[in-house]
Amino acid sequence: MIRTIVRGGAAGAAGTTVLNTVTYADMAWRGRASSQAPAQVVDKIAHDAGYEVPGSGETRDNRLSGLGALSGILVGCGTGAAVSLLHRAGIRPPWWLGGAVTGALAMAAADLPMARLEVSDPTSWSVTDWVSDVVPHLMYGLVTYGLVAASDNSV
Repeated sequence: MIRTIVRGGAAGAAGTTVLNTVTYADMAWRGRASSQAPAQVVDKIAHDAGYEVPGSGETRDNRLSGLGALSGILVGCGTGAAVSLLHRAGIRPPWWLGGAVTGALAMAAADLPMARLEVSDPTSWSVTDWVSDVVPHLMYGLVTYGLVAASDNSV
């Protein structure tokens, strides 16, 4: 079972790299800033847990930015591990469906906390905002699920 989790985590890490690449390419293409939402989610979760992220000013902002990015990696690797466990349990849709569902799971894991903590309201997002979120998560899902499914043929 540990191999299944590790393979899924590694597949999720590869998918996260693709998601970040697509996101950074979009930022470069459109000249848009990076999202502060992950840092804000970390800040709210820490505050609600009774812990304040240390530092002030730019130092604290940088710390939150790093923690926000790390939370995205955690979501990506964790989703990959979960999908790998489901795959091992016999849930094996076709690659395109498995990829879309995997991407949707990762997107929900990232977006639901933002909505729940009122960092962002997805119901107010524009079509461009949705495309900026859906496309990288779909690419994440296709890569992650593709690698999970390909591990069936490995030793």
